[in-house]
Amino acid sequence: MTTRRAAENSKALDAFIAAKAAIDTMLNRLKALSDDHFETHPDEIHWGHVGTLKHYAGLLRQITDSAFKEGEHAA
Repeated sequence: MTTRRAAENSKALDAFIAAKAAIDTMLNRLKALSDDHFETHPDEIHWGHVGTLKHYAGLLRQITDSAFKEGEHAA
């Protein structure tokens, strides 16, 4: 007999695994894009590219600060 709590936990576990899979997919795509130098060629780099990467880095910093309890999320 399945208890209500076990059923709720099963749904939570399924949702957790789905969210983790989505994160893993995004990380893999970002890694591939980074490995390809964000689809830029060294001779074509300009300050717009720098701004874009700094924006990406800032967004990722928000995530890592939250995940690792650093920055504004530090205890």
